[in-house]
Amino acid sequence: MATTTIETDTELSAVNSILGAIGQAPITQLKDPVTGVVTNNNPEIQFIYNLLRTANVETQSEGWHFNRERHVPFQTDANDQIIISDDIVKIDLPDNWSRRHYNFVRRNGKLYDKISHTDEFPNIDKIDLDVIRIYNFEDVPQVFKTYITYRASRQAAVQLVANPQLVQLLGSSEALARAAIMEYECNQGNHSMFGFEDDTAYQTYQPWRNIRR
Repeated sequence: MATTTIETDTELSAVNSILGAIGQAPITQLKDPVTGVVTNNNPEIQFIYNLLRTANVETQSEGWHFNRERHVPFQTDANDQIIISDDIVKIDLPDNWSRRHYNFVRRNGKLYDKISHTDEFPNIDKIDLDVIRIYNFEDVPQVFKTYITYRASRQAAVQLVANPQLVQLLGSSEALARAAIMEYECNQGNHSMFGFEDDTAYQTYQPWRNIRR
């Protein structure tokens, strides 16, 4: 049986989708295939690519099941500091609502405690943090790629095309794509109003089982 191959969106295909949405011709190359540096010098292409990147970062910064991780261990370095990489946009101490020993933020690329006013932790070897991490466009789930592309398309239509009807149409597509990522989030996240800890489970009451009897 032959394997079905489905090509997922790339930044190039997303940029071409945005160009098509505003009535512009597609491009054949966006980045150098070896270095990954944007090689297209067209100002409009640069602008659209920036819209795509902004939509990607803003969407992922909300925090979703695929880019949110709990209890990620971070080690202190030789200077008793904890380095926080640029791809991490949000950090928090797990369950800090019940024990407010620290109030962490990212400052100058390092973990900073607003309570003790320091980024040095000589008495800590390791600390677990909840983080939200930004991934490259190609690495996010397909439903998010679709939403990000529609979001950037609407912004491109607002700023580059004087056509309210087009903006409204793209806004409707964006809303449908938003509903799709919310459905994906609910299915993948297995969220519960009870707020159970990770690695625990609870079998909720299911009325249909009584009817089945």
